[in-house]
Amino acid sequence: MIRLLTLTLLLCMGLGCRAREEVDALQPTETEPAVVKQVQRATHPSVVDPPPVEGAEPVLWVALEDHLGAAASAAPLNLLAFAGSLTLRDAMGEQRMGPGFAITWRSVPLDRPLPLARRVAGPFASFESADRVASRWRDLGVAAEVAHPREWEVWAPEGSPVPEGLAFRDWQGSLTSTVEPVLQTPEGGRTLQGPVSIEASDGLLWAGGRFQGPFRLQRDAYGSWTLVEQVPVERYLEGVVPHEIGAGSPMAALQAQTVLARTWALANSHRFSIDGYHLCSDTQCQVYSDPRHAGAPVRKAIAATQGKLLSLNNQPISAVYHATNGGMMAAGPEAWAMQPSTYLRAKPDGDEGWRNRHPLPLQQRKAVEALLADRSGAYGQQHPRFRWTRTLSGPGLRQALGAAADLLVSPLQLRVLERGASGRVLALQISGSSDAAPVTLKLDAIRRTLRTLPSTLFVFEPQGDERWLVRGGGFGHGAGLSQAGAIDLAWRGWPVERILSHYYPGTVYGPLSTPAQSP
Repeated sequence: MIRLLTLTLLLCMGLGCRAREEVDALQPTETEPAVVKQVQRATHPSVVDPPPVEGAEPVLWVALEDHLGAAASAAPLNLLAFAGSLTLRDAMGEQRMGPGFAITWRSVPLDRPLPLARRVAGPFASFESADRVASRWRDLGVAAEVAHPREWEVWAPEGSPVPEGLAFRDWQGSLTSTVEPVLQTPEGGRTLQGPVSIEASDGLLWAGGRFQGPFRLQRDAYGSWTLVEQVPVERYLEGVVPHEIGAGSPMAALQAQTVLARTWALANSHRFSIDGYHLCSDTQCQVYSDPRHAGAPVRKAIAATQGKLLSLNNQPISAVYHATNGGMMAAGPEAWAMQPSTYLRAKPDGDEGWRNRHPLPLQQRKAVEALLADRSGAYGQQHPRFRWTRTLSGPGLRQALGAAADLLVSPLQLRVLERGASGRVLALQISGSSDAAPVTLKLDAIRRTLRTLPSTLFVFEPQGDERWLVRGGGFGHGAGLSQAGAIDLAWRGWPVERILSHYYPGTVYGPLSTPAQSP
C-alpha cells in the first residue's frame, strides 16, 4: 500500500530539493527574527539532470511524449505491453505487473507556495537560435537555460544582466500545487510518487510501434510529466534512420544518414537538460519512431558504421541535415543565429557544369531566378520539392503573424531585405500602408511563421490584391547534408566517406579518440 508523504517530502521529491531549500530560506526560524530575506527565486521547479551521455556505448534518454498531465483534467496516459507484461514501480516502492496500465492525474496542494521568477527571451523558431542566445547570456556569467514550454525560450534568473540588444520580459508567479499521476486499479486510484519506472518484458506498444525500454515517467520543468525511454544509441538509430531518409535508400546514403544521426544525437544530448532528459522524438530533434522499420539494409548500415561519427577537434560536429537543398548548400548562419563554421558553408551542390553556371554569391534576384529556372546537373533534383511554387495572401499573412499584424493597414507589402550567399532570404519585411512599424522575419523564423514555404530559397512576384506567387527550391534549412543529394550520389557510386566529406568539408570520419561525452 502506498504511504502518504508529508507535504514537505512531497515538495522535495516533486520539485527537487534545491527548490525546497529556496522555500525554506524564505521562512524565519526560532532563533532568527521574522524578517524577509532577499533570496533569489528559482526560475522553475527543480528537475534532476539526466545522466551524462558518455562511454563507448552511451545511453540516451528520449522523450516518447512530453507535457503529459499538464492539468488534473489532462488526458490519461495508457500504457500497453506489446506482448507479455509491464512492470511498474514508483519511487516509494509501489509495484504492479500487468498487460497494461491507465494513469490519470490529480492536483495536490503544496503546504507552502513556491515563488518563481525569471527573465525570458523568445520565443525562438529553433533550439539552435535559442541556444545561441543562451550562450551570449552565459558569457556574462548568467546561468541561462534553454526551455521548451511550448516554443523555444531562454530562461535566466531574475535581475540577471542582459546581453546588449536582447529583447526580454520579466515573469514571476507562484506554484501552489502539483499534478500527480494516479494509477487506476481494480481497488481504485493509487497516487504514484515519481519518477515511475516501467519495464516491458516484450516491449511497449506506443504510437503503433514496439519499443524495448526501459522507461521512466518523470517530471519536467513546467509542472507536467514526460514518458522517457532509456535507449542505447545504436538501438536508437534503428528508430531514426529509416524514418529520416527511408529504408529503401542505397547503402552509402543509409550509412551517411546513420553517421549523422549518431553524431547529431551525441552533440545535442543537452537539448532538454532542463527537463531531465536528452532528446525528443519528433522533428524538434530527430524523428524517432518504430524501430521495427529498420530492415536488414538499415541494420547493416548501423553495424558497418558502429561508433563512427563526424568530428572536429575530437568533438562531434553539429551534423544538421535536411530533405533537399534545391541545388545550393546553405551556410549555418543562413539558417540560424549561429557563429560561422568551417564545415557548414554555402556552395553549389551539383556537377562541374552546375557549379560553373551558378557561382556564389547569389545575392541578386536575377541570379536566384536563374538558379530556380535550372536543374540540369544538380544533385538530388529528383526530390518532389527540389522546385516548388506557393501562393501567399494578405489574410494568410495576417493569420500567420497573429497579433504582430494588428497595426498593419492593408494593402500589405513584401520586401526581401537581405539574402545570403546561397541566395536564401535572411530577412523578409512585411509592411502596411500606414506608418506602423513593419514586421521583419529573420532566418528560421521565416519558415517557422510562414509554414507553407518549404525553404527560404525563393523569389516572389505580386499578383495583385494582396497576393504573391512564390517560386522556390529545396525543402528544409539547406545546411549540411541534403538527403536527396546523398541518395543521388550513392546511386552514382560515391562511398559514405566521400559523401560526408562533400557536405561537411574538413571534418573527421571515424570514432572519437576518447569515449563520447555530453556537451
